[in-house]
Amino acid sequence: MELIKPMLMLKYKTTLLTMFMAFSHVAMGSDLGQTLATQGNSKGATACIACHGVDGAGMAAASFPRLAGINPAYMEKQLHDFTKATRNSAIMAPIASALSDEEIKAVAAYYSKLKLITPSAQAATDDTLMEVGKKLAEKGNWPNDIPACFTCHGAGANGIGDPFPALAGQHASYIEQQLQYWRSGQRNNDPNELMKGVAVRLSDAEIKAVSAYLASLTLTAN
Repeated sequence: MELIKPMLMLKYKTTLLTMFMAFSHVAMGSDLGQTLATQGNSKGATACIACHGVDGAGMAAASFPRLAGINPAYMEKQLHDFTKATRNSAIMAPIASALSDEEIKAVAAYYSKLKLITPSAQAATDDTLMEVGKKLAEKGNWPNDIPACFTCHGAGANGIGDPFPALAGQHASYIEQQLQYWRSGQRNNDPNELMKGVAVRLSDAEIKAVSAYLASLTLTAN
């Protein structure tokens, strides 16, 4: 009995130490993500808030996307892709290249946990435009081989898993910009060129309409 007590005490202390180390690791990762978002690092990565705002809401006028609530694995992939030729951005490429793998993971985790925001304030009010956008998002345009946005991006465009990000509440200007990039080949980092296949079949009017509609939706997924 006397031997059992010390063994139980040792096991208890070991368990507490393991839990403390795990908690510390999570806390440090969270702190690192917030530091990168608000201050950047000393290796060339500027603070994310300069373009994406203190709340991660982005900037519609400059087509800077909302980052709050974005799937962390998706964001990690995009940051890695900015360092390659698969996704081009004169602004993001040098920033992403200045981040370590640990920093990319930390900042992606930080933004994924930020409180979700309301629909974009610049959402369109043109009824005809919104009707066209709604139809494309919900039903697509099958005669022209355009699937519904919700097929891949989920009901209400709230995203499905890592490959298909939430589009609800994203700025219309950013969605429109990216669809144009998919179409022109400036962006080419999707699985099996799914988005390029969709974008090349969309007219400019359809791109504008579906972008406006998706921006008007409320993001409910985390």
